[in-house]
Amino acid sequence: MDWKEVFLSDTTWSLVLQVAVRTIVMFVAVLLLLRASGKKGVRQLSIFEVAIIIALGSAAGDPMFYDDVAIVPCLVVFTVILIVYRLIIWLAAKSERFESIVEGKPVTIIRDGMIELGNKGNSPFAHDEFFAEMRGVNVEHMGQVRMAILETNGSVSFYYFTDEEVKPGLPVIPELYDDHCETITEAGDYSCCYCGHTQSLAQGRHQCKRCDKKDWVKSISTKRIT
Repeated sequence: MDWKEVFLSDTTWSLVLQVAVRTIVMFVAVLLLLRASGKKGVRQLSIFEVAIIIALGSAAGDPMFYDDVAIVPCLVVFTVILIVYRLIIWLAAKSERFESIVEGKPVTIIRDGMIELGNKGNSPFAHDEFFAEMRGVNVEHMGQVRMAILETNGSVSFYYFTDEEVKPGLPVIPELYDDHCETITEAGDYSCCYCGHTQSLAQGRHQCKRCDKKDWVKSISTKRIT
């Protein structure tokens, strides 16, 4: 195997040096633009901000390693992106409707210990993802959660019941949730695996009064430990 062909091919050392310089220049330009945008850091990004990052990446990538792509036009692209970004932020601050179009609106995921359902009784959310979010803030079951809101930046805000208000709810711990069934063999409190509705059930097969599903898991009512 020709290792020189693998790693260098027709590349010259002068081109390698040029790529290094271009990379440093574009990397610094990206940092300066992000600082000029006013963001202190990057945690969760809104869809609008993700679009900005993608545009920056596209504009910054080519001049880093293509010798026929000049840096100055890419810096012009950066400047335009920054101006557009600032303009959109200004318009969003002036108009709540425009802001909701650009950023979206917060969405309630859980209300009163149950998953919010769509207009047709369907859950618009992937359970596993939000169960993981709940476990990350020490929630064992949905009966501990008064409300959970999906923010526009992708994070989830939780509001909890007090210990006195906690009620039996759908467990989010995998080993408990996975023990679900369609036929109740022991009477007790059970939660619908689909929407989290909790009720006392006798032995037999039952349909959820809220979403019409027939899959159940035994509820738990432990207090939240922070």
